[in-house]
Amino acid sequence: MKKNNFKPNLIAQALTLTLLSTAIAVPTFAQESSEKSTKDIELITVTATRREGSIQDVPINIAALDGSQLERQGVGDISEALRFIPGIVALDQGGRNGNPLIVRGINADPLGQGDGNDQGGTVATYLGEIPLAVDMRITDVERIEVLLGPQGTLYGAGTLSGAIRYIPNKPEFDAGSFDIRGDLFSTNESDDFGNDLGFTVNVPLSDTFAFRASLDSYDDPGFIDQPFVVRQIGVSEPDATRGSDQFDPAEDVNGQESLTGKLALRWQPMEELDATLTYYWQEEENEGRTISSHRGELATGKYENAQRLREPNDESTSLLALEITVDLGFAELTSATGITSYEERGQRDQTDLLISLEYSYETFPTFTAFTDENEREETFNQEVRLVSTSDSNLNWIVGGFYNKLENVSYSAEFTPGYAAFAGFDRPDDLEYFSAGSTKIVEQAIFGEVGYEITDKWQVTIGGRFYKYDIKDQSTVDFPLFDSGFVAASLDEIESRDFDPDLEQKDDGSLFKFNTSYVFNEDLNAYFTISEGFRIGGGNGGGECDEYDPNAAQGNCNLAPGQQFGPGPDDFAEFDERSYGPDTTRNHELGVKSRWLDGSLTLNGAIYYIKWEDNQLSSATVNASIPITINANGAESKGLEATFNWNATDNLNLRGSFSQTTSELSKDVPSLIRTIAPPGFGADFIDGSAGDRLPGSPENQVSLSATYYQSLSNDAELTYSGDFAWQSDILSRTGGLGGSYTLPSFGVANARITYLTDDWTVTAYVNNVFDKFAETGVQSTPLINQTVDGATVRSFVTNVLRPRTIGLRFTYSFEEW
Repeated sequence: MKKNNFKPNLIAQALTLTLLSTAIAVPTFAQESSEKSTKDIELITVTATRREGSIQDVPINIAALDGSQLERQGVGDISEALRFIPGIVALDQGGRNGNPLIVRGINADPLGQGDGNDQGGTVATYLGEIPLAVDMRITDVERIEVLLGPQGTLYGAGTLSGAIRYIPNKPEFDAGSFDIRGDLFSTNESDDFGNDLGFTVNVPLSDTFAFRASLDSYDDPGFIDQPFVVRQIGVSEPDATRGSDQFDPAEDVNGQESLTGKLALRWQPMEELDATLTYYWQEEENEGRTISSHRGELATGKYENAQRLREPNDESTSLLALEITVDLGFAELTSATGITSYEERGQRDQTDLLISLEYSYETFPTFTAFTDENEREETFNQEVRLVSTSDSNLNWIVGGFYNKLENVSYSAEFTPGYAAFAGFDRPDDLEYFSAGSTKIVEQAIFGEVGYEITDKWQVTIGGRFYKYDIKDQSTVDFPLFDSGFVAASLDEIESRDFDPDLEQKDDGSLFKFNTSYVFNEDLNAYFTISEGFRIGGGNGGGECDEYDPNAAQGNCNLAPGQQFGPGPDDFAEFDERSYGPDTTRNHELGVKSRWLDGSLTLNGAIYYIKWEDNQLSSATVNASIPITINANGAESKGLEATFNWNATDNLNLRGSFSQTTSELSKDVPSLIRTIAPPGFGADFIDGSAGDRLPGSPENQVSLSATYYQSLSNDAELTYSGDFAWQSDILSRTGGLGGSYTLPSFGVANARITYLTDDWTVTAYVNNVFDKFAETGVQSTPLINQTVDGATVRSFVTNVLRPRTIGLRFTYSFEEW
């Protein structure tokens, strides 16, 4: 067991950070001047604290990404954007899966294949002022703000480890503009070109009324091949020899098409009132998953998927947002209203899961199964807050928050041909049907009070008082045994009464303390204690009957201590029916500094996060259905550092480094749900204090360089390159239970950009050295087995996009 040696390390790191910053600041003290150097770093203004401030002056750990720079670099999704921010990792699982965001190692879930609507993560995402859990493509944004560490007081639920804010460009009154953009690219292993086309228009309708719209179409042809797609489900032999006429091989099965748009109206009838109404939408068609089966039971290439069926899905997202600010003189009043709609419909290859249940499905020679998944979600969000604006030593924020989420979904499992083979009367071959709906209402009041003790030293305290109510209902049916069963529609499922036994209510409070000291205009330090939380929920599924040695309990959820088998230890350790909230408390010391006459910024932070009642993914004892449980606690500690240096008038260098140690802080019995080969019998492995948490690297490093060359025609050429490296990642806590370790890897990109007043043209190469790297994983190598001739193929890894070469442009028409 590892010893907790954090305190000495914290002191050592704090001293190192302080000495480094002092050393940096000394030349500045001797060279103070009223004139800025032409090499000054341009600082981005951020509003994450609900007040405008330079990123160097805001006394919290925040990173900001400029929207115009992201557009020039062709960054389209969050996994690309975050690669150069220390302490955060976006597990790139492709368009078909959600890309989990993990900050400072706060993750206890085994890696797996999620969906595109990640409501249960530890990082909250905002589009403008509205929380939005969907991974939208990055288009027409002013900037992206990344807050590291718990942000519960101002941002509420889901901010266990951080928050990400997409700040969109608003309509402008002063001039009309029209920009078009395009990107044509080719990826190794792909048989076709991809493209990304879009435009943005800004139209001032009057001095007080303006309209802005953007539309972007993205078409990625994909690069993963699937040689074992059965020609006819339930008829073709899925384990025939590769190349057999039983298969209908498919190429580039992980393609993606999306259409992302925005319509915005802004009205400012007087200087004190500013209102913006915006409608965002995204339609997305995913052909399949970005997975490789080369480590599985069948021999495949690195960019091949051995699954038997295609796994497409369609996603539709819309957000109607109204943001109003009013200057009241003594304070600014902000109202943010959002109505979000999300729909998803997809197909999943379910063959491996059913074979691993050992119910003898594999005795049907052409057994292949799939699941039809359908989900709909509606969210209403309202926040009102007052932010003081008076020029005094005392400042304050006070606000209220309301959020209502309604979700309904079903999963219908089909086994074509199996019903007739096994003697069941089920012509549609519907074998399993689970359905449920959830309603979550969250309410909160929050506030902060800050006081400037001197012109250099300030203190802020904050709090949030919240309560939530979760109502839930779910059913599980086995239609093979009920010929009269009729599957319900989403509307029918939503109309059912909630189960009072599954209702969950809770309330609590969160605390924040922050103090900062400005040594001079180039050096400041801060210390923060902040908290975050995530609400609990229900796991769906029916409750288990009392244990009967003569009858199987079937697919059901156990209560704590409930018996499930004849052995003396066959009693449930956890509540499989529902799970409670979890919380984090962060202690952080940071320094922000500028030196060399403002041409270099160097920032750093050290932190310690205590995580209590941490939620993590597990599985039911019966039938291994995925559920969420609460563990006994974990902790994360580490350091982060960034620099940005204008080395000359023409050369900019940037870099970042992070080191994270995240691990269990207490023993957790039966933490890991795994299997015990041969066969797929369930096995539970205890977690121990000191076991490393899964999902994030311990070390990350990034470097980038940009060289600017002025041309005689007032144009400019820029040459830029970047490199990002991360250490290995565990797929399961402590590397236990058949965990797979994703190897470390680094990726290099390069680009040349030609800029004029109207044109921006960039030739680029991403993944310059065509590095093969694994970015995620599903299941465990222990699952690699063959049962009665049927191969189980669920152990797969997500893979990095191969080398991609492209040409992108932006053209700005003359303003009017």
